[in-house]
Amino acid sequence: MTLALDQITTVFLSIALLVLGTYLVKKVGFLNKFCIPAPVVGGLLFAFLATIAKSFGLFEVTLDTSLQGLFMLTFFTTVGLGASFKLVKLGGKLLVIYWLACGFLALAQNTIGVSMAYLFDLHPLIGMMAGAVSMEGGHGAATAFGQTVEDLGINSALSIGVAAATFGLVAGGLIGGPIVKYLVTKYDLKSTETDDDTPQVDLEENNKAIKTNTFFTQLLLITFCMALGTYLGGLFSSATGFVLPGYVGAMFVAVIVRNIVDKVNPKTVDMKSIGLVGDISLGIFLSMALMSIKLWEIADLALPLIAIVIVQVIFIVLFGIFVLFRLLGKDYDAAVMVAGFTGHGLGATPNAMANMAAVTERFGPSKKAYLVVPIVGAFLIDVFAMPIIITTINLFQ
Repeated sequence: MTLALDQITTVFLSIALLVLGTYLVKKVGFLNKFCIPAPVVGGLLFAFLATIAKSFGLFEVTLDTSLQGLFMLTFFTTVGLGASFKLVKLGGKLLVIYWLACGFLALAQNTIGVSMAYLFDLHPLIGMMAGAVSMEGGHGAATAFGQTVEDLGINSALSIGVAAATFGLVAGGLIGGPIVKYLVTKYDLKSTETDDDTPQVDLEENNKAIKTNTFFTQLLLITFCMALGTYLGGLFSSATGFVLPGYVGAMFVAVIVRNIVDKVNPKTVDMKSIGLVGDISLGIFLSMALMSIKLWEIADLALPLIAIVIVQVIFIVLFGIFVLFRLLGKDYDAAVMVAGFTGHGLGATPNAMANMAAVTERFGPSKKAYLVVPIVGAFLIDVFAMPIIITTINLFQ
């Protein structure tokens, strides 16, 4: 029997799982201790139950996740609207280091995948599909490049890439919190940001209730950036032949709009309202993404693929703790950025943001991390990752 949930029911279920995840994180000591994000808890719980139901032949659940992209697009637009140029200066050297580290990670992930494929006597492109394509690239890149590799004669490439990306998404949501917990405890790290670091105008705004007219003004800005960004992204794709994800175009337009509006009237943008929209969008998107994971596809993976992905997870943990953390300054901001790094280095940028949200909610804010990670993870990372993936395909086709 198949239990088909329509669009509205799927949204309801994702919100219900998010609320349940929030409750469980507060009540279950393990989840709270290791900062496991609430959407990950609720979404994975549903995925496990759905897998059990399918395994025992009871029923199979199908979800209408057509609104998932909208929530992701909304979230990244709110991130862009938060990127005032006066904050970009905070990125500076840290942003460059983080960006270069992401490029090195893509190269390392492909090297690990190809090397282990040789070890298991598999075609090297099978290993590559469990490398940067599915780890840093996520499901989108795994689907796109999987079809390309299948056209080269590797019939299983697409399913391998999607399965590896699924495993990575789960792992990326699970390990970020524990890593930061380890770093915070070992080095006695604390957030250095206090109320004194926040401009007085922001303090005044935070003490005000959100008004209907103000909220609709923010929705106007958000939806304008979403519409213009996706339109320009489509024009760019048509003109160049390269696919530009809609959320990247929307985020880029939002950054421009934010800084133009700041010049005209700095009080137009209300970050309290925009932050609320962003938090809601991120929570629903991530809950929906995780609850729709088909865990039985991971269970059916061959041992070599599982081994490759496990090594990828081990590598990013060791690199994050012993290399990246030190390169970024060995402080609290560096620890939070490592949480983001593991999130989008194994899954997707929303995973990174969820990891950082869980960590900063417990240990304190980190403006630098929230500036650097979204900019690099959502856009700049592709500058290195895509050429590395394409070069690997050409080397081993």
